[in-house]
Amino acid sequence: MIVIDNVHKAFGPKQVLRGVSMLIPEGETTVIIGRSGTGKSVLLKLIVGLLEPDEGTITIDGRRVDLMSESERYQMRRRFGYVFQGAALFDSMTVADNLVLGLYEHGERNTEVLREEVVRNLVNVGLLPDPRTVSASVFNQAYEILANKKPAELSGGMRKRVGVARALVGSPEYIFYDEPTTGLDPITSEQIDDLVAALTHKLDVTSVVITHDIFSVYKVAHTVIMLDEGLIRFRGTPLELRSSHDPVVHEFLERYAHSHAEVP
Repeated sequence: MIVIDNVHKAFGPKQVLRGVSMLIPEGETTVIIGRSGTGKSVLLKLIVGLLEPDEGTITIDGRRVDLMSESERYQMRRRFGYVFQGAALFDSMTVADNLVLGLYEHGERNTEVLREEVVRNLVNVGLLPDPRTVSASVFNQAYEILANKKPAELSGGMRKRVGVARALVGSPEYIFYDEPTTGLDPITSEQIDDLVAALTHKLDVTSVVITHDIFSVYKVAHTVIMLDEGLIRFRGTPLELRSSHDPVVHEFLERYAHSHAEVP
């Protein structure tokens, strides 16, 4: 469980967060929405300890992040998976190498362990068939073809799935998604939404999704939190969001539902 209590953050004279408090429950998907510049990504960086709050506290599973030593924060981050906007894969590396880079940097050199992580997580995101459903030769052929591709050889949807697979390596307890459907067409966006929802249930992880994609909100969220001018403007279920009479919420929903519809 993540508890955010009265968190403030400013960059120079700009107050980005002005006293944000929220609870992110275990085993659910919390979606954070809001216009650009409202502090969504800043809040995510505060949670994972990449930024320090100016005021307030962030507690993860009963431990305050600001009271952790650097080595304790390092260990804490190993429990996190992070899906970057645009997937952020290394173009010079193969799919397999992109997935296990973090494990390799942490000292894992056993090729069988590394391959098992690649296989498990490419299966988890639907890029490889369940090995129990096909012959070993068919599976190994599919694996070799995909694992040795470079990101430039993949479609946008496949790159996004590889980014998700990389976040799953090491079996994290928390997965953070930063605009997971940005740049994708509506059909591929829906497939990624389905994947996010399925993984939360299948792997029993706690997910935090930052997005402006209203269709994603309705697909994946248990709880929706809207930030506006550094404060929480709305907190509730997707159904409550849809029926909100708050003019700021209503304007946001109208704007971003319309912009999604214009994606070719």
